[in-house]
Amino acid sequence: MSALLQIGEVARRLNLSVQTLYFYERIGLIPAPQRSTSGYRLFDTRDLERLRFITRVKALGLSLDEIKEMLVLYDGESLTCEAIHAKLVSKVQDLDRKIQRLQALRDELTPLIHQCQTYLDASRPSQDCAALQDLTTTNPEVSEA
Repeated sequence: MSALLQIGEVARRLNLSVQTLYFYERIGLIPAPQRSTSGYRLFDTRDLERLRFITRVKALGLSLDEIKEMLVLYDGESLTCEAIHAKLVSKVQDLDRKIQRLQALRDELTPLIHQCQTYLDASRPSQDCAALQDLTTTNPEVSEA
């Protein structure tokens, strides 16, 4: 039988906070661990493996809901290449959509920065900023009710 570790040691080994481990337990990412006679949470090797898995997929950018879906596969020991592939492809597609939205936002902000820089270069930093005026008159996303 492997040694059982208290929550503080698990947190230290995995570079997580104790509060994170409590949270993972509360939302069902990890099952309630064993308890000592004094009531301390005790984690075994299997618990550590699960937490390493969670930490790794979280580092890959998966949300807690996506991690829960992956854990269903993990718990059912059906981590088939097909199932993982589908999850990861979906995640990459989501990231691509976010990158496109961020690029569009950057493309909107860049001209405003240049417009402000023109005033700064002309030594008129205290003058009302025309870029702000443009935001109220040319924003296509906002419609009047």
